[in-house]
Amino acid sequence: MLGEKKGELSGTTANKILPAENGSPIIETTGAGAGTLLGVEGMFQATYQARVNADGTIYGECPNSGVFMTAEGIATFRANGAGAFTEDGGAKFRGTAYFSAAFPSLAGLNGMCLIYEWDVDGEGNATWNLWEWK
Repeated sequence: MLGEKKGELSGTTANKILPAENGSPIIETTGAGAGTLLGVEGMFQATYQARVNADGTIYGECPNSGVFMTAEGIATFRANGAGAFTEDGGAKFRGTAYFSAAFPSLAGLNGMCLIYEWDVDGEGNATWNLWEWK
């Protein structure tokens, strides 16, 4: 069941094409921006890899290579999701994210499964919205 919205972030992305595996292109994306998690303002940076499947769908993973930096400390996160390219040359992903924070303002994210929407337009502008999955 979809719960309360926990985060809203936006930023920009840059892509790098990696060697294909078994005929499937691999795209590495780095994203950076700012927003809020649990009402706490901060900046995020993340790198993820996405594999383009034969049918044109995409599966991506950010294997604990994301950070959300606040005045109080740095939280790390991992995420995975599935998606597709959009008509304007962007992409959309839907998936799950898991955060780890050792400081009080974001410690409520520890052990929580978040559902997200990650949308990138053809210019590389991204929005990331996260909700608690109850």
